[in-house]
Amino acid sequence: MSQNTAPRKPTQSSTAGSWAAGGTLFAGVLMLVTGFMDIFQGIAGIAEDDVYTRVGDYVFKFDLTTWGWIHLILGVVIAIAGLGILKGAEWGRIAGISLASLNILFQFLFLPYQPWWALFSMAVSIFVIWALATDDAYGPDEKY
Repeated sequence: MSQNTAPRKPTQSSTAGSWAAGGTLFAGVLMLVTGFMDIFQGIAGIAEDDVYTRVGDYVFKFDLTTWGWIHLILGVVIAIAGLGILKGAEWGRIAGISLASLNILFQFLFLPYQPWWALFSMAVSIFVIWALATDDAYGPDEKY
């Protein structure tokens, strides 16, 4: 006895595709965490300039209160983009790539004040860019 079944949607069998799909979800979470950490970094810069110490002499020099406001605003926008990524919105992916690139630039300029945190944040942003740029496992109508 044979049974007729409806054709199934082909599944993606590549390991790279599953890495990218899981990476996109993880990128959304990392965007939220990075956003909140930037918010705290901004609050620390605004509240008390003595929290950060200058490591070396660099060509570029900004006031720490200015850096605090930059990090605070960037952190809020990054967290909103992270929520958009977790909801599966296309604007979230585009904003996530753009904001992660901007975060790399600002963290590079922030290296004299917090070198290890800036390097870690840049590495996280590079992963976020990779995960959001390589994920094609979901169509525009599907959510995570």
